[in-house]
Amino acid sequence: MTKIEHIEAASPDEMHDVGVRLGRVLAAGDLLILTGPLGAGKTTLTRGIGEGLGVRGPVQSPTFVIARTHPSLVGGAPLVHVDAYRLANSDELEDLDLDFEASVVVAEWGAGVLEPTGSWIEIEIERPTGAGADPDPDADRGDEAAEPTGAAAEDWSEALVEARRMTLTGHGPRWAGGILS
Repeated sequence: MTKIEHIEAASPDEMHDVGVRLGRVLAAGDLLILTGPLGAGKTTLTRGIGEGLGVRGPVQSPTFVIARTHPSLVGGAPLVHVDAYRLANSDELEDLDLDFEASVVVAEWGAGVLEPTGSWIEIEIERPTGAGADPDPDADRGDEAAEPTGAAAEDWSEALVEARRMTLTGHGPRWAGGILS
């Protein structure tokens, strides 16, 4: 069973708020696979998910560590935030020994690397291209300047904020009735 929802976020705050709403419906064993170009808002969305789950932060991009675990502050499931960009296949992900069953796992760049079964959510984030202040989508991911970090980044430029369109696809029986609707 597949359920598709479309959401538009006009600002980083709105993207964060969508993440908070998502975090409130997620539970241990849930997997989210995020795709979208650099600067699309994947980490901003994940920060919101972390807030909705009530996990310890700050939730930051795991680009240089592959995975970060954020324990729950409210007795719920921890958030495991994965950057699968540098992983060649699901075997390398298994080598990380992540507890998928007891955690909410958010995998940026996970499409084609993860082999999900059962129920999971795919979120594709589209951002307008050609925005002069946004990060260069063709930049080398090995260069720290390719994806800004910290307050200067906030996942998309504050100088030119353009709406992001998200396509949320719920796979499997858990999401047959919808994700946020």
